[in-house]
Amino acid sequence: MSASQLTRLERGRLALPTLEQVCRAARAVGLRPWLKLYPDDVPVRDSAQLPLLARFEALLAPPLRLRREVPMPIASDPRAWDGRITDGERTASIEGEARLDDVQAVSRRIELKVRDDPDAGVVILLLNRTAHNRRVLAAHREALRGQFPLDGAAVAQALRRGRVPPASGILLR
Repeated sequence: MSASQLTRLERGRLALPTLEQVCRAARAVGLRPWLKLYPDDVPVRDSAQLPLLARFEALLAPPLRLRREVPMPIASDPRAWDGRITDGERTASIEGEARLDDVQAVSRRIELKVRDDPDAGVVILLLNRTAHNRRVLAAHREALRGQFPLDGAAVAQALRRGRVPPASGILLR
C-alpha cells in the first residue's frame, strides 16, 4: 500500500478500501484485524450484550425493574445507557460490556455520560464473566476503584434485596 493510499484510508477518504488495505493498515499500527459477518436483513451487533443484560435482570428483586436503552437527555444525542433501574429512592444506570478491551475508553465514555445525564445516579459497569474480562479487571481494578468503588458482591447483594447499590460498582455476570 502506498503512503498516499494509507493517508486517504486513515482520513476516511478512500472510497472503497479493500479488506487487504484495511488489514495492512491495522497491522501497521499494531492492531489485529477482526471481522464479523452479519445477515443482510437486521444486523444485531450487540448479540453478546443481550444475554448479559438478561442475566443481570434475573438478579433484580422487586421493586427493581430494568429499563433498557435509556437515551441521554440531550436532543439529537445518539448515546444511551444500556439500562436503568430505580428502587423509588435511588437510580442506577447500567453500562454493559461483553468484552472489556480498552479500560480507559470505557471509563471515559461512562464519565462523559454521567457528566451529561443529571439522572444517571450511580453506575453499574456490567461485564460478561469471561476469563478475558476477569484478567483485564484483575490488572486494572485499582485504576477503576475511584470511579467504581463497589465490587461485585456488594452490588449483587443490594440488587438481590431490591435496592440500588449505595455507590457505583463493577459486576461480573
